[in-house]
Amino acid sequence: MKKQTTHHQVVTRFAPSPTGFLHIGGARTALFNWLFAKSQGGKYLVRIEDTDKKRSTTEAIDAINDGLTWLGLGGDEAPVFQSQQQARHSEVVAELLAAGNAYPCYASPEELQEMRDKARAEGRTVAYDGMWRDRDHADAPKDIKPVIRLKTPADGITEIADMVQGTVKVPNKQLDDMVLLRSDGTPTYMLSVVVDDHDMGITHIIRGDDHLTNAFRQQQLYGLLGWQAPEFGHIPLIHGSDGAKLSKRHGALGVDAYRDMGYLPEALNNYLLRLGWGYEDKELIGSDEALELFNINGVGKSPSRFDFKKLDNFNQHYMRNLSHENLMLEALPFVERKLERTLGNAEKELFVKAMTGLKDRAKTLIELAESSLFYFKTVPLDLNEKAEQLLDNDNRVMLAELCSALEAVTNWSHDSLLETVESFVASKELKLGKVAQPMRAALTGSNVSPSVFDIMDVLGREKSLARIKQVSKN
Repeated sequence: MKKQTTHHQVVTRFAPSPTGFLHIGGARTALFNWLFAKSQGGKYLVRIEDTDKKRSTTEAIDAINDGLTWLGLGGDEAPVFQSQQQARHSEVVAELLAAGNAYPCYASPEELQEMRDKARAEGRTVAYDGMWRDRDHADAPKDIKPVIRLKTPADGITEIADMVQGTVKVPNKQLDDMVLLRSDGTPTYMLSVVVDDHDMGITHIIRGDDHLTNAFRQQQLYGLLGWQAPEFGHIPLIHGSDGAKLSKRHGALGVDAYRDMGYLPEALNNYLLRLGWGYEDKELIGSDEALELFNINGVGKSPSRFDFKKLDNFNQHYMRNLSHENLMLEALPFVERKLERTLGNAEKELFVKAMTGLKDRAKTLIELAESSLFYFKTVPLDLNEKAEQLLDNDNRVMLAELCSALEAVTNWSHDSLLETVESFVASKELKLGKVAQPMRAALTGSNVSPSVFDIMDVLGREKSLARIKQVSKN
């Protein structure tokens, strides 16, 4: 990788561990990094932190890339894989050892456990006590392979001017000598992250505030290597609607689950943007406007709460704003999955035409798909319980009479159908609802649907009459 130490251009990164799906919190982190870089004409990169070979899977890597692509948050370059940089990580440790800023530690597992137990018994923070820091390595036991530890500054403080949290500091005596290389020679996460961020030329790191304690150690490592540290911005985590840490019951699902639930990527991005970031009282902010408005100063310091109702409202807005053609294409896979077949071209055209009556009623693509299914069924339709009740004997007889009136309609359109039915209703001295509800049951198999006149207009003469005749009684 290219090594870079001076900041000419903003470069951010999103660095997920591929041990599972792309988590909703991770998606928000990716979005903030993307916006921060792009709003300043910078570069946004993706690094897959796959050093935990036991837990990293190809399926997870694919799921993460897939989720990022769906949200429009794929990196500007091909992803970097941390596991491929291990030789470079070890090379940096050799430099630290040569400069006297790192040392081998031969503490046995038993000694480390004893150290932990003693610290707990004395009510101290569990930390490595530096037992091999200044010891003569001629004393090293032959049967123990050492780990390599960083020689952390013993005095003073480490300070970070965090872009979100403000100035944060910690006394160095609270930070023990962290492990850089394990006894098998593999690099630790803390080392790999610093080396990769430096080599990738990362200038700004935006991530969850659960990484804030890591930042102090990473800042020290940058200093001991003589590298310019990136600027850090630690954003508060997302909580559930009840204020507790986000879990699956709150919506801590993979991005793929939101796609499967029928949310649009634009809606999810807008919703995630507003989780912890704000600009005046604006709620609906598309990606172009977000690039104009985004500023890291707009990120709040307290955790945000995940709210499915609000996400539904965002999704409904973005669905309404799509063209009927594009909304049909988004909803199509959900319809075809429910029907277990593909729609023909004529049916797709019918679906586009049906959007006028369908789109305002649905909050998700799944709701839209479910409310449209009756259009693609063949007679006889399955009737739900309320539709069965509406189609009692009297109403079936009445529908047979109505069918005769409808067959005489020459201009099959919403307005002329409404006129015909209104004349029929007047002749029977009935209210419109008394006729429209049984018509709805006959046309859709349900008691809930768009306007019956819209439905007949969309279905066309032949299909509409076939459905009403199917349930009529002479």
